[in-house]
Amino acid sequence: MEAILQFIPIVAVFGLIILFFISFTLFIRRLLINSSVKSNNANKIGNKLDMLIEQNEKIISLLKEKE
Repeated sequence: MEAILQFIPIVAVFGLIILFFISFTLFIRRLLINSSVKSNNANKIGNKLDMLIEQNEKIISLLKEKE
């Protein structure tokens, strides 16, 4: 009986260590996913801005030709 009572805290400590590593891994994974999503969004916004700049340049060139 005494051996079982000494074994319980050891199991609890190992369980907490395993739980720490699992949660840390999931945290790092979530950070990587969020950073890739933000990067993709930034690329999309950059592409849209490039398209707007090109359209602006076309409009300006057409206005200059009209004059």
